Amino acid sequence: MVEHEMKTILEGQGIVLRYAMESDIDEYLVMLNDPESTRLTGSQQEFSRERIEAWLRKISIPSDERADFMIVSTETGELIGEVVLNEMDTINRSANIRIGIQGTAHRGKGYGTEAMRLMIGYGFEKLGLHRIHLGVFVFNPRAIHVYEKLGFKREGVERDVLYLDGEYQDMIKMSILEDEYRVLYRAE
Repeated sequence: MVEHEMKTILEGQGIVLRYAMESDIDEYLVMLNDPESTRLTGSQQEFSRERIEAWLRKISIPSDERADFMIVSTETGELIGEVVLNEMDTINRSANIRIGIQGTAHRGKGYGTEAMRLMIGYGFEKLGLHRIHLGVFVFNPRAIHVYEKLGFKREGVERDVLYLDGEYQDMIKMSILEDEYRVLYRAE
């Protein structure tokens, strides 16, 4: 990976979104192996340093297929999460969005809400998307509340998609359309 100068792509209040850098490896590994983060995202795999180094190299270069941004605290410069638009469909102008915030110290401070707001705007305004969708597990009411506050609407439920701690869990499917975004965010 070519280490490049930290380039802010989007700036919010308290955070910036930027491309991945080689120096992110240690903080990114901590984030991916955080037990609460893996539970909330439904991740059931282990991540080796070599695998993550290769992944960071891949996502550090802009792509037409996905937009991966690291969430960095403007106060501390610390990597606190990631937000991603993936599964991009240029014909139908849609994409999936996902987010991960590292550790309990960073949750509940509005970083995730701000990162999602910035990424939704990026998707509709910069990438010209029509629809942004996501899936959230029913056991994550805090995330569901944030997504609804950001304008996402419930579309349905995928039943028993995750086997976790001896039980199957459902996933709520949600989306926001460009017209809904424009109405909701024009008032700001």
